[in-house]
Amino acid sequence: MEIGISTFVETTPDVHTGEVISHAQRLREVVEEIVLADRVGLDVYGVGEHHRKDYAASSPAIVLAAAAPQTSRIRLTSAVTVLSSADPVRVFQDFATLDGISEGRAEIMAGRGSFIESFPLFGYDLDHYNELFDEKLELLLKIRASEKVTWQGGHRPAIDNLGVYPRPVQDPLPVWIGSGGNQESVVRAGLLGLPLVLAIIGGSPVQFAPLVQLYKKAAAHAGHDASKLPVASHSHGFIAETTELAADKFFPSTQAVMNVLGRERGWGRYDRSSFDSARSFDGALYVGDPETVARKIVHLRKNVGITRFLLHVPVGTMPHDEVMRAIELLGTEVAPRVREEVAAWEAEGEERA
Repeated sequence: MEIGISTFVETTPDVHTGEVISHAQRLREVVEEIVLADRVGLDVYGVGEHHRKDYAASSPAIVLAAAAPQTSRIRLTSAVTVLSSADPVRVFQDFATLDGISEGRAEIMAGRGSFIESFPLFGYDLDHYNELFDEKLELLLKIRASEKVTWQGGHRPAIDNLGVYPRPVQDPLPVWIGSGGNQESVVRAGLLGLPLVLAIIGGSPVQFAPLVQLYKKAAAHAGHDASKLPVASHSHGFIAETTELAADKFFPSTQAVMNVLGRERGWGRYDRSSFDSARSFDGALYVGDPETVARKIVHLRKNVGITRFLLHVPVGTMPHDEVMRAIELLGTEVAPRVREEVAAWEAEGEERA
């Protein structure tokens, strides 16, 4: 069971002061957070790609590369790379470069992206939203499979037996598919034999179990060993010494972000009752003291089949020292509890079998 962090490197107004930190400061803070995550024994750190004023990381590979020489074990991934509006050649080159700098710890998490700012920025038509992703994923996987590439599609100039460099340390370079819970994307990942990441940010996480089963069924149908394919979740949360303290610290910035996005997307107002409901044992928020969060992660492993858990923190802008403390608690107190209980549970299963 792998435990890690994901972030969107947000620079939203501080809910208490109204102050907005610079993109540069937040980027430097994230590098510090990655270094700490490695030091406290976390397995993976993911940085999401966005192209708007309130997010600082338009190039996850560069942020991760800044942390790579200061870390030794933690895996470094995008979360996600908006592949539909990117050039797969450049994506591969960027992450192969990161893989070299980190000595084989880079990963790509490819997705369509829930934000659309990158499409007009790079000259793509949203009417081609689905076919862009399909075509570019095909090219990315072709580059991954072969040093010399011959390829032709409808949204990028053809490639005729050209080499793509540098080549990564890992062969193959890991490519995960990020999904918000769409059945089509889950089936595609299974048929391709690619690891799956589910964004579990609402409702009851247990409701995602049928999607994991569908993914495994599609993988087996295509001849892949479904038992060896990892499944990850990306879920919002925060950890503090007590559950009450964690909730009180995490709610204000979460509410601010959810209501900004709600106005953009037509959601209802997000209030404390919505927040408290979501942080219940069956809810999608992983907010609490280390024991509370660990129990919820183990529950997710046992009932959904998740083998990698990414705690998305912060949501919005929170004090850097509070985020660092949450990362420390995740690595030193939550992760050991989860690993121990999952290992015992799996050993019992093997004995029964």
